[in-house]
Amino acid sequence: MKQNELILREKLAIQRTIMANQTTFLAFVRTGLYFFVAGLSIHNLLGLPEQFWAARIFYMGACILLVMGTVNFFIQNKKIRESKKHIGNVAWKHDH
Repeated sequence: MKQNELILREKLAIQRTIMANQTTFLAFVRTGLYFFVAGLSIHNLLGLPEQFWAARIFYMGACILLVMGTVNFFIQNKKIRESKKHIGNVAWKHDH
């Protein structure tokens, strides 16, 4: 086996990490959409001008969650790609 070649266990671990990152991103999106729907519900159901601040809080929360989720996804994706390079460069004890 070549030194830079990944074994099956390592490939599967990387794939699990990628899927976990995607799942986390989708959880951020889902929660952001819940906040957005909550804001719409408050705004449309109550329809009171004095309650509009509550809807805005939910809208802002939705935007913050979507931005945080997106930024987190790309940061973690970059870390996964960088660690993927290093995994294949490991010298095993039995190779010496």
